[in-house]
Amino acid sequence: MAFDALVSKKTGALALIAAAGMTLTPIPADARPAAPTGRQTTAPARQSPSGLSALAWMVADADTGRVLASKNSHRKLAPASTLKTLFAVTVLPKFSADRVRQVSASDLSGLGAGSSVVGVHQGSRYTVADLWRGVFLRSGNDAVHVLAAMNGGWSTTAREMQQTANRLGARDTTVKSPDGYDTPGQVSSAFDLTVFARAGLANEEFARYCSTIRATFPATGGAAVQIENTNRLLVGSHGMARYPGIIGVKNGYTSKAGNTLIAAARRNGHTLIATVLNPQSGALNGVYKEAGTLLDWGFNRLTHAEPVGRSDSTDDGS
Repeated sequence: MAFDALVSKKTGALALIAAAGMTLTPIPADARPAAPTGRQTTAPARQSPSGLSALAWMVADADTGRVLASKNSHRKLAPASTLKTLFAVTVLPKFSADRVRQVSASDLSGLGAGSSVVGVHQGSRYTVADLWRGVFLRSGNDAVHVLAAMNGGWSTTAREMQQTANRLGARDTTVKSPDGYDTPGQVSSAFDLTVFARAGLANEEFARYCSTIRATFPATGGAAVQIENTNRLLVGSHGMARYPGIIGVKNGYTSKAGNTLIAAARRNGHTLIATVLNPQSGALNGVYKEAGTLLDWGFNRLTHAEPVGRSDSTDDGS
C-alpha cells in the first residue's frame, strides 16, 4: 500500500520509544513560531490557504511535526467520530488481531440512539480484526463498545484515552464517550486530533485499517457482507474523487459536531495531515473539499513554505 514506505522507516523506532515509556513530541501550536537559533532573519510573507469555512483547521507535516498553516487549532469543539483515532491509539495495541470475542448483551449496552453501527450482533463471534474494520470503515459505535468491554469497560477505556491524550501533549481533549458520540463536556481540537492521527499512523495496524477501502464483515448465519469506508476522500464516492496519495484517516459527523475529518496523504516522500472541523459553508462534501484544499496547499508549498512552528515551539493556547 502507499503507506508501506513510511511505516517501514518509522514503526521500529516509534515502537522502541513506546516501550521505553517515552512520549511522542506533540505537534506545535499554530500561531507562535519556534524560538530562533543563531542569526535571525526575516521570514518571507506566506500566502495562507483560502476559501475555508471550517470553525477550525490545520495542515501539518506528519514526518517532522511542523504545522504549515492553521486556524483556531486549539479551539475546543465536539470531535464526533474523529475521536475514534484516540480510541485506536489507546486500545489497538492491546489485543491480537485474531483474538475472538463472542458478543454479550452487556457488550452492547449503552449504545447511543442514532449511533452509526457496522452490524455487531449479540451472541455472534468476531475477531478483533473484524471489530477494528467495523470501527475504521463504518465508524461502528457497536464495534467500539465491544472493544471497550474487552478493555475493561466504557469508563475504564475513557479514562485510559484521557491518559493517552495527556501523554501525547493533547491538552484540549476531554474524553467522555470513547466512540465520539455527543456527550456533554466532550471536546477536542484540530491540534489534538492531528496529534492522535500522527501517533496512529506510526502503528502499522492503525495505518492498514484506516487506509482500507472495502472489507468483508461477518453477518448472521455464518454469511459475510461487504462494507465500504465512509471516508469519501479515501474511497472516491458520493461525488468526490479519490484524493491522490490518500492513506486515511477518519471522518465523523454528529448534530453537535457537524462534519469532521482527519485526512492524511503521502506524496514524493512526504506525509501531510489535514484536520477540518465543522465547515460552515453548507456545501455538498464541504469537509472533504476543504481537507483537499489544505492538502493541495501543503504539498504545493512544503518544500519552500516557512513553517508556522516546530516541535520545540511554545503553545500559545489559541
